[in-house]
Amino acid sequence: MSHTSMPPTPALASWAAGTHTAEVAGRATTHPTYRKGHGPGVIIIHEMPGLTDGVIRFAEEVVAAGYTVVLPHLFGPIGRTVSGGDVMRTLPKICVNREFTKIAVGRTAPVADWLRSLAVALHEELGGPGVGALGMCFTGGYALAMMVESATVAPVLCQPSTPFAFGQTRAADLGLSPADLNAVVRRAADGCSVLGVRYRSDRATGTRFDTLTDLLGDRFLKVELDGEGHSTVTEQRSQDAVDSILSFFASTLDVAGRVDS
Repeated sequence: MSHTSMPPTPALASWAAGTHTAEVAGRATTHPTYRKGHGPGVIIIHEMPGLTDGVIRFAEEVVAAGYTVVLPHLFGPIGRTVSGGDVMRTLPKICVNREFTKIAVGRTAPVADWLRSLAVALHEELGGPGVGALGMCFTGGYALAMMVESATVAPVLCQPSTPFAFGQTRAADLGLSPADLNAVVRRAADGCSVLGVRYRSDRATGTRFDTLTDLLGDRFLKVELDGEGHSTVTEQRSQDAVDSILSFFASTLDVAGRVDS
């Protein structure tokens, strides 16, 4: 990761702006990053349509709990409330962007290589047992893909919604290639737990929690919320969800990984 003198957007005025470059599908790819806090590293990957004010508010909660949080900016606007207009403007661009998978099954999104590289860089800098990774909605499964890299030791899947859950096969698919899926199963067998959070009635998550339970057994820890909602830590924020995530990070990353400022 590199830091820049570029002033961040007002919504991220207290965050340090930077960039990270890694190979994605054979091409050097750079995305902006925003960083804040001290302690073990946690990468929070924003949902559709972008790095919204709700994502930033949640990230501030994780910072306040004692973590170094890195926010990659992968697509869409920054610092705005979620709107249908932003979704309609962002989604068509994502649908033609080869970094992201939307419908294909049995395939890992190419951007996972970039995210894994970011996790390695953060872990190498901060030390400790590894880093946490949290994806949500469109990026919910990306934290699972990052688990293939041993630097990611605390993956959290908030309402994972890709591939889009049209039909039984897509609804159950985890958005991983067969090789990556095998790697995830091996890591879980070796002791790495995965936390999943969703509203129980949310159809966008399909049957992925059943798939994860079948594959990972008691290494898949699930929080299923009552009521109507989708975005568990942002637009329909649940305190139970936030508390469960912070508890998971604390138990997995713990004080051994903390770096004094």
